[in-house]
Amino acid sequence: MPDTAVASYTPLDRKGIARRAADDIPEGWYVNLGIGMPTLIADYVPADREVIFHSENGVLGMGPAPEPGHENRWLINAGKQYVTLRPGASYVHHADSFAIIRGGHLDLCVLGGFEVAENGDLANWATSANDTAPAVGGAMDLAAGAKRLWVVTDHTTKTGASKIVSRCAYPLTAIGSVKRVYTNLCVLDVEPRGFVVRWMVDGLDFDTLQARTDAKLNRD
Repeated sequence: MPDTAVASYTPLDRKGIARRAADDIPEGWYVNLGIGMPTLIADYVPADREVIFHSENGVLGMGPAPEPGHENRWLINAGKQYVTLRPGASYVHHADSFAIIRGGHLDLCVLGGFEVAENGDLANWATSANDTAPAVGGAMDLAAGAKRLWVVTDHTTKTGASKIVSRCAYPLTAIGSVKRVYTNLCVLDVEPRGFVVRWMVDGLDFDTLQARTDAKLNRD
């Protein structure tokens, strides 16, 4: 579904998607950020808003990425990226970290996605040797254990195929778990009636968004 005319809107970039998702995370939530685009969210939560970021390798209380030249080479997240700590942060054993996940103590998990279906199914893992995480990893536990699951992703692939679909074609990570999707074009909630459009980038209209989406969209 490539564009054939000059667009009257500007899609968000990766940082814009992360910033838009960060805006919606309430004070006091415990949040896990998945590998890739989700990790950018920690950079955009205001310093005066207490959001406790968790990483499954055993960090509780992550802050934004460090300034260049100020990296602590012993402090990384699950995606092997350098991170900082907020006041009160702590390290925990790997088993305790997964007990936080599996015990239902996370208010939110944010993951990337290859496809999200209108019933909340998520496909976000691959088996290619070229992938940095060629397995489902902890995403399966996070999707099942967190109280809420949000997905951040581009709305379409590089070839224009929709990632917002009626039914996932890729192997599933989780069944019926996704509650909200942030794309470079819009914010969608997953409800019993399917995808509901909550927000669109300036200049984008509903019909144009629907034309770029495989699944049926519902107006708010």
